[in-house]
Amino acid sequence: MPPTVHGKVAGNLPVELNSFVGRRSETAESRRLLSSSRLVTLTGIGGVGKTRLALRVAADSRRDFANGVWLVELGDLRDPALVAGMVAATLAPRNTSSEPPLGMLAEHLRDRRLLLVIDNCEHVVDAVASLAITLLRSCPGLRILTTSREALAVGGEAVLRVPSLAVPDPDEPPTLQELSRFEAATLFLDRAAVAVPGFVLTEDNRVAVAKICHGLDGLPLAIELAAVRLRTLSADQILDRLSDRYQLLTGGRRGAPSRQQTLRLCIEWSRELCTETERELWGRLTIFSGGFELDAAEGICAGDRPADEVLDVLASLVDKSILICEGAGAVVRYRMLETLREYGREELLAPDDIPVLRRRHLNWYRDLVSTTRFEWIGPRQVELMARLGREQANLREAMHHCMREPDEAEIALQISVALFPFWLSRGLLREGRYWLDCALDLHGDEPTVDRVKALCANSLLAGYQGDTAPATELAAAAQDLAERLDDDALRAAVMHANAYLAAFAGDLPGAVTGWADALSAFRDQGNNLRQISTLLGLTLASGLLGDAAGAVGYQEEALSISERTGEFVYRAYAACALGLALWEADPPRAAGLLEQGLRLSRSADDLLAAAMCVETLAWIACAENQARRAALLLGAVETMWRTVGSPGVVARTLQAYHAECEQQTRRVLGDRAFEGAVREGAGWGPEEAIAFALDELSEAEEERRSPGPASALTQRERQVAELVAQGLTNKAIAAQLLISQRTVQGHVEQILAKLGFASRIQVAAWIVEQGLGRRSVS
Repeated sequence: MPPTVHGKVAGNLPVELNSFVGRRSETAESRRLLSSSRLVTLTGIGGVGKTRLALRVAADSRRDFANGVWLVELGDLRDPALVAGMVAATLAPRNTSSEPPLGMLAEHLRDRRLLLVIDNCEHVVDAVASLAITLLRSCPGLRILTTSREALAVGGEAVLRVPSLAVPDPDEPPTLQELSRFEAATLFLDRAAVAVPGFVLTEDNRVAVAKICHGLDGLPLAIELAAVRLRTLSADQILDRLSDRYQLLTGGRRGAPSRQQTLRLCIEWSRELCTETERELWGRLTIFSGGFELDAAEGICAGDRPADEVLDVLASLVDKSILICEGAGAVVRYRMLETLREYGREELLAPDDIPVLRRRHLNWYRDLVSTTRFEWIGPRQVELMARLGREQANLREAMHHCMREPDEAEIALQISVALFPFWLSRGLLREGRYWLDCALDLHGDEPTVDRVKALCANSLLAGYQGDTAPATELAAAAQDLAERLDDDALRAAVMHANAYLAAFAGDLPGAVTGWADALSAFRDQGNNLRQISTLLGLTLASGLLGDAAGAVGYQEEALSISERTGEFVYRAYAACALGLALWEADPPRAAGLLEQGLRLSRSADDLLAAAMCVETLAWIACAENQARRAALLLGAVETMWRTVGSPGVVARTLQAYHAECEQQTRRVLGDRAFEGAVREGAGWGPEEAIAFALDELSEAEEERRSPGPASALTQRERQVAELVAQGLTNKAIAAQLLISQRTVQGHVEQILAKLGFASRIQVAAWIVEQGLGRRSVS
């Protein structure tokens, strides 16, 4: 297992909200297949419980995968081209690489031991199959568990069909004791007890329960829906309605498989138990992708009804198991199972309703991101960031709608421009570029304000990825349109983007000139976001050019805006920027600033800023003769950069500092010890790397991480090591300790082996770092 922090386990599996019933055989078989096959697919009809089984198997397998178990849900994804991107967004959520996501994933997973669970693959099965083949060929420690209504049909795939739960024979109903042996009955009784506290199996309801389970073919979804009906009906009444509806549905859908008939019957029956208002809202709610919150339902689906009535109807749909209610921090979020969503869209929406709802959905989410755009620098910043994070599926759905409707090109640009700061702060640079490219292509060459802003945003995202040529072309196109529109505000935006591109290319004087000109315009406009971004660029560039006073002044102005507006995210950037600017001129002050930035970036979940802080702290450690600490931090930040999909520092000036730190640290430690320390640091997760950089690890944890702690040496070996550090030869050491030179040589060899070093110089450096030197050896 890799090191963890505070007992946390890598992965993103959801916590089970209710009990897992039965499936012992399938669970055991799935784990057996997973141990012998690197790709396992669970197949079966909708509602049979493939997802729940996969999650249980994944949870039970956590200890087998050092780098965690990760879930990717594809149920809301409609474009096969985004499959790899969805997986990348889960495994490397802050990836900033311009490399295609599949190649980046292969590199990211190459040396990891990890289980990837991909759920609901049937509608993008070819794309998932291609992804699986590519990743499994290049990542020997990866195993993949998928759920799909059909197999991926690729070599090496092990397929397990998930059957219905075992059901009793209705013609020979089991006794009370025997009924509990059937998984379908156990599930029904478990969910019934939740729906109706105090419900128990009795002689009076035993036969009805057995026949309900059999009539529903042991399908978990159908059984769970039926159990909820005990709130309003007895078991016998449920059986009567189920039997009647089953016969009617079989007659109407003669060609459908029996299990599909049964599942549809259960959904049809749920529909019948809903009021007309509930059915109407059920259908309208299918416009959402990946869940929704109350305000969105009120704004999009209320129709002619008062918005405040929506909450009561939502509550009724939750009670009837049409909706799932989930907590999302301080708010409640609603979700509909895909089977129910598909049914609602097919059966409860008139064809003419769909375009109206899509338009409302698009407008509502455009307004949401517009609000975010104007309130980004303000007290609601963290709240808005969290909301946008929860709404990614709906935002993608809105953008997809724009791509289908050329008349919506302007809205596509507006949404993309508004999302730019979110994509940047979360490291979603590839996704941002994807949608900006799509929106710009859809829009054409018409000169508009939003087009210029979109070109600037796209140029910056490309620049942050080190993709210089496209970034330059996009900035040039933006400048041309700004001149055609004769708009000074747009000219300032272009200057801002070009200044960043100059900084990335190593032209710090040019960047300072561009930012200074843009800053004056942004001050006149009162544009807080642009001002802060420009001030932070000036902070960094001024400090690196030797103007420490200027760097401090720019940082203080940025912090003044941050504190005045109540925003949070850019405080971390401000501390990081000044720490990076001053690291060479004033290392102690820089270290304090970087540690502050590291704590703030951790709170904001910003791994990009955190990586830059850790990188710079490595340079400072090297400059302060803490070679081993520098090597550990270099290894740790290497993993952090890889996690966000970046090659590391993209500015040429900073690349030179990285190279110098690596060379000097290697020279002090020697190749063997340097590479060992880098490997050790690279094995830490981001949280542990940050904790190490902040000196937050306990003494026991510190000792565990050191390959050569003082406690690993005997008392005599420590004495010899301290004398080696003083520059004494073996002969001099032997004379001082009254032992033979051969014995001294043996001790030195043991010291080198235990500490993983190759030379006496490395031992001397280690003694200084450990604070063991200049002690009595008598």
